[in-house]
Amino acid sequence: MLPVLLISVDNTVLSFALPVISESLHPSATAQLWIIDTYPLVLAGLLVAMGNFGDRIGRRKLLLIGAIGFGAVSVVAAFAPTAELLIAARALLAFFGAMLMPSTLSLLRSIFADRRQRRLAIAIWAAGFAAGAALGPIVGGVLLEHFWWGSVFLIAVPVLIPLVILAPLLIPESKDPNPGALDLLSIVLSMVMLVPAVFAITQIGADGFSWSSIGLLALGLAAGFAFVRRQLTRENPMLDMRLFRVGAFSGAVLVNLMSVVALVGFLFYVSQHLQLVLGLRPMDAALALVPGLIVMVVAGLAVVPLVRFVRPSFVVAGGLLLSAIAYAIVMFTGQNATAVTLGAAFAILGLGIGAAETISNDLIISVVPEHKAGAASAVSETAYELGAVLGTAVLGSILTAFYRASVVLPIGLTDQQATSAGETLGGAVGVSNEIPWSLGTTLLQSARDAFDSGVFTTSLIAVLLMVSASILALVTLRKARG
Repeated sequence: MLPVLLISVDNTVLSFALPVISESLHPSATAQLWIIDTYPLVLAGLLVAMGNFGDRIGRRKLLLIGAIGFGAVSVVAAFAPTAELLIAARALLAFFGAMLMPSTLSLLRSIFADRRQRRLAIAIWAAGFAAGAALGPIVGGVLLEHFWWGSVFLIAVPVLIPLVILAPLLIPESKDPNPGALDLLSIVLSMVMLVPAVFAITQIGADGFSWSSIGLLALGLAAGFAFVRRQLTRENPMLDMRLFRVGAFSGAVLVNLMSVVALVGFLFYVSQHLQLVLGLRPMDAALALVPGLIVMVVAGLAVVPLVRFVRPSFVVAGGLLLSAIAYAIVMFTGQNATAVTLGAAFAILGLGIGAAETISNDLIISVVPEHKAGAASAVSETAYELGAVLGTAVLGSILTAFYRASVVLPIGLTDQQATSAGETLGGAVGVSNEIPWSLGTTLLQSARDAFDSGVFTTSLIAVLLMVSASILALVTLRKARG
């Protein structure tokens, strides 16, 4: 559970620290997106390979290597003096983070042979994500009020120390007893398939379509075709592509992706609205979301006995519809949204995602043989990280595009101030503190209105995505049984 808590705390803390980082390091709009997106970009490219390595060399061993590396790089990230170095540190964190996540889920598959025990274990595993997300804002809020922004990265250290000490004593080693020959070409193809594609999505989200982004997408698709073809022709493939013919597996993977798109996109907007539009302190903004995160934990656990009587497809589809309702609340309240309104919407979102994530992860792990659990876990985590990228790159970039088009800059700003204030809301808040009070007040009002101007369109897109995902769950998971 410790690595799960670590990763979820790290993600939530960064979302809340982003406004403070923007004021301190003055990143461009693109750099601001990259501070968030670099981690899931690199992670997505490495997860399948690392899941395969875990099956081969031992999942516990890979878990320990990742934990030590993650802790060391967290210290480096905490003292990054520029946005560029912070982005580089996030890339290194992703390298070691890719060793952590497939190991945790695949170890559950090997430890709990009984299906009911495993479903409860996965529910607790998923609840660990939500608990970490709940703990992250509270701890992060306290740290940001008393220390510099880099302190949010240092919380990884006290989490990892007991993991490194206790894991060899408490966790049994497990691996694929018959891994076959190491397929280096498949590893390379999996990375070439994912990294350029995710990079292109991020680039399109920030700057629109370009020849470079189209070329990267084409490269990713070509590598993906070659990867799939190679897996289908090998006797012992790195990833058995025939699993995707099973509706419960492919449908659950897509549910994972769409759930995370909803969660990350919501947090990207809400964390900035609460702090930069409503003017709440980081701690107060975090407390506004804590009820929703608690609901997410409870929903993940409560759904375990529920699927004994209700089909998983109905539970998952209902959870995704609740996510759509949460975005509909934001869509109709728009610029008038208060902390209470957003907290209530997030609680509804948490209820739906908590239920959907537990069932989808259980289905992904349960349909594969135990010795291939690492590779299946990696597919689940890859969907999770792709969802994180899409949530920020698509929904976040729509908000940014509306902001750029709508913000009105007052006369009297320097070129550097105009560039910073015209790109992001965080930049405008930083500039408002450097200029005379009357000018700063005018800039802040314009920037806040501009940021909220894209809320209706962004929320409408999210509602349509969640409704589509709900229909997809009903169709693909219809044969799955509790």
